Amino acid sequence: MDQAPASVETPWHLLPPGFDEIEAAAGRIADALVRTPLLESERVNRLIGGRLLLKAEGLQRTGSFKARGAWNFISQMEDAARARGVIGFSSGNHAQAVAWAAGRHGAPAVLVMPADAPATKIRRTREWGAEVVLYDRRTEDREAIGRDIAASRGLTLIPPFEDRRIIAGAGTVGIEMIRQAEALGAAPDALLVNCSGGGLAAGCAIAAHALSPTTEVWAVEPQDYDDLARSLASGTRQANDISRPSICDALLAATPGAMTFAVAQRHLRGALGVSDAEAMAAMRLAFEEFRLVLEPGGAAALAAVLAGRIEAGGRVLAVLASGANVDAELFREALAGA
Repeated sequence: MDQAPASVETPWHLLPPGFDEIEAAAGRIADALVRTPLLESERVNRLIGGRLLLKAEGLQRTGSFKARGAWNFISQMEDAARARGVIGFSSGNHAQAVAWAAGRHGAPAVLVMPADAPATKIRRTREWGAEVVLYDRRTEDREAIGRDIAASRGLTLIPPFEDRRIIAGAGTVGIEMIRQAEALGAAPDALLVNCSGGGLAAGCAIAAHALSPTTEVWAVEPQDYDDLARSLASGTRQANDISRPSICDALLAATPGAMTFAVAQRHLRGALGVSDAEAMAAMRLAFEEFRLVLEPGGAAALAAVLAGRIEAGGRVLAVLASGANVDAELFREALAGA
């Protein structure tokens, strides 16, 4: 007897997108979002002994790649559902993106955010017109809070990574990186992507696998939140101790998503870890050499190259600088150095 298709048992939105969906998302976001530049520095190339191509995604709407997935999701909603409103949970970048995209579509938005999120992320989410509900990330469950509010108000929940529309939107940055590198006459030997729950890494890996099959795709995470590295090594999803501090607030997932982990197992070469100090050093170099502002989580992939976590000599490395939403005080600290 033939096996029943996976879609019978698994909801549609929890199945990974195909490359065709990522291409469709790229067309959907084209008129609303920014095609951010791929930058190169001769000084940095000499420093690493290879060629580094840096995707300046912090110049995206709302300051991070998250605007891609939020727009792709909300633009596909039915009118009646959009009119009722949306809800999301996030440490800040997804929150800002959902608030912005919802506002552009005329939809009310509620965002559940940790009380210790960077003040600039909380403030800007409110400035985009969203209602912000704060919670304690160490004692409360943001997903439970989000589900309860969604049910009581009839809102559509937009998860930060575990949804094929979010992954497809995030994957559009992978398409851009590969094609921009080709325009520069480069075929990336490796593509490095910052990783929290894994939606960005999954989308970029699917895109890179389709467009440049020989390109290795690596996820980069904080060294004390190395759940993806441990999950890939064990073959089962591993959890983090969320009580551990890290300045990389955008990358502090409790565990990889089930769908994103399945994609990671198939398409990722591995996961690399970086320290807070290494992320700060990468923020400083990004400003000095590329004139870019990066938040710690947005600088993690660059930090992995600078710290020698991956072989750079004689190779082309495409690195995603995924976000720029950093408080001024922390950025000043990064620029001051040790």
